[in-house]
Amino acid sequence: MDAPKVTEHIVFWLKDYINESKTSGFVIGVSGGIDSAVTSTLAAETGLPILCIEMPIYQDASQVSRAQNHIAFLKNNYANVSSLETELTGVYDAFLATIPKAEEDERKAMSLVNTRARLRMTTLYYYAALHNYLVLGTGNKVEDFGVGFYTKYGDGGVDVSPIADLLKTEVYDIGKVLGVLEEIMVAAPTDGLWGDERTDEDQIGASYPELEWAMAVAEKGIVDFTKFSPRDHEVFAIYTKLNTINQHKMQPIPVCVIPEELK
Repeated sequence: MDAPKVTEHIVFWLKDYINESKTSGFVIGVSGGIDSAVTSTLAAETGLPILCIEMPIYQDASQVSRAQNHIAFLKNNYANVSSLETELTGVYDAFLATIPKAEEDERKAMSLVNTRARLRMTTLYYYAALHNYLVLGTGNKVEDFGVGFYTKYGDGGVDVSPIADLLKTEVYDIGKVLGVLEEIMVAAPTDGLWGDERTDEDQIGASYPELEWAMAVAEKGIVDFTKFSPRDHEVFAIYTKLNTINQHKMQPIPVCVIPEELK
């Protein structure tokens, strides 16, 4: 991949999209991770207004620090960047207080994690409507179209997806071109939804390079399992399972079409 040219292509694409949509700029949630750092910097490169929003909910201190440092980096280098912190911990706690108490289990934990993401999406769209901005998506190709590692109508609820055709390793290549802070470049990827330091790999069971390999193998259509190592088998099984169970995120919403004779 020619990272400098891809960077330039995305920046021009964003500018064209803004012009066509008759909107005024961008809003993005900044998490302290590589995807939001790269996406926000690409948007900053357009010269158009971009509002970066921190939305902590019992956030790990290291994630908060990286997000703040990245926003400072943007403001030091781009005059079109502004920022806000919208503390959502109280909103999240208020939500918890209004719902029936449920037994602590994995399903409840995941439900609450997804709730965090959806509160953030709601916040981003509030500011987007306020300023006539577009909400920037930060999902990469592996997350969005490989394993579905995002929250439906949470971080999956966006207007435009500038890096969704880039593999995770390619996002890092763009990060180098853009001069993203080293602390973000070396930080282990995390969705930041659990309030601790667990990584994406901890949750998924495979690294992004491994998932990219599995995605490439799956896309070929013909799989020679005889050439797989034990770890290859494990990773491919993880990829296949997630790709299958998360199709509901990746496919258009099913519509029940009413036969003409019933109308």
